[in-house]
Amino acid sequence: MSGSATELLDLVARWIHVLAGIMWIGNSLLFNWLDRRMQHPKLEKGQERNDGPAVAQTGGSVGTIWLLHSGGFYFVEKTLLAGEPLPAPINWFKWQSYTTWLTGMALLVVVYYLGERAVLADPTVATLSHTQAVSVGLAAIFGGWMLYESMNRFVAPRAPLVAAVAWVGGLIAIAVALTRLLNGHAAFLHVGAMMGTIMAGNVVFTIVPSQRELIASVARGQRSSLAALSARAKRVSIHNNYFTFPVIVLMVSGHFPSVYGTAHSWFALLVLIAGGAAVRHVLNLRFTEPWWRPVLILTMAGTVLVLWTGLEKDGGFTPPTDTDTTTPVTFAEARHVIDRRCGVCHSVAPSDLTFGAVGPLGVTFDTPEQILARVPRIKERAVVTRTMPPANKTRITDAERALLGRWISQGAVGK
Repeated sequence: MSGSATELLDLVARWIHVLAGIMWIGNSLLFNWLDRRMQHPKLEKGQERNDGPAVAQTGGSVGTIWLLHSGGFYFVEKTLLAGEPLPAPINWFKWQSYTTWLTGMALLVVVYYLGERAVLADPTVATLSHTQAVSVGLAAIFGGWMLYESMNRFVAPRAPLVAAVAWVGGLIAIAVALTRLLNGHAAFLHVGAMMGTIMAGNVVFTIVPSQRELIASVARGQRSSLAALSARAKRVSIHNNYFTFPVIVLMVSGHFPSVYGTAHSWFALLVLIAGGAAVRHVLNLRFTEPWWRPVLILTMAGTVLVLWTGLEKDGGFTPPTDTDTTTPVTFAEARHVIDRRCGVCHSVAPSDLTFGAVGPLGVTFDTPEQILARVPRIKERAVVTRTMPPANKTRITDAERALLGRWISQGAVGK
């Protein structure tokens, strides 16, 4: 298949993936917002606010809310239909999550596992064959899901703290292991894919089955199990709500090599996850806590500060040492390195079609003007973070990186 055809398929798959993800996340955030903003029925004296007794004494209504949107008023009521007939039709929200996960896995297969259009096995990180790297990635995705599912299903009902500690410990271990075994970009993406798989698994194996049982119970006129069924689905729905922000930031992190390319990328990965979940938590509290605005600002600023400090302190980048800082470097010398080590991909007619028929992201180094226009990026990717070439596939040497760095420090004089 030609490079252009592969890129077109990649585009279509990503388009569907993003659209489905927007719909899924949008539904999740909307229904979480509804649950937290609904006006609940007044409780009788001594009655607990756990929805079970409330449903029994209020005809099944859990809460109501009025909305204003698109030129009209909407009245929404949440109910478990205790003793009421099953309405029809009932609109479900499940295919968005299914489509998001299926297209996401398809992208992993096309881009990483079969097409190798992105670096997975990185010899600068660990000596793994492509098959071994694929096995590591899949083991992380499904192993992480199995750990979460077992903790949530079998341990959490009796010991929720133990389940939470085991899962968080497993997440940390998987994140650190992946950054030590795979290319940094791939490691971040696979942790995001693991969390996305957990979210989709919650829909497939808990939320949808619980809703099917809920419908069956209502159809049979049963009332005793309604609250338990609703609580089971709501619990993992809340988990998904907290996973949303971390998954999004990990999916877009591939555009920032200064984050995933550092020697301590595992630290950056965990900070992004913790920061995303913390921001989501503060936003969930905004309906009941008046102090949420300053706390949100502090949480976001703290996440950025911790991430910045961690990367700058001893985090990470060790640019090649250049013992010769005085000898002038000509443009011809710098271009010779760029032609040999970068031009195989970054050209209008690349010899390596792994990343497409034209230079990745449209970046080409065919002319002096194109090279000079990208000097800051060349310094960042080839000299400082050393994330280019990917996995050092063109075998650029430290001496060549140092030469580029010296040329840039001397003003990047053109021809």
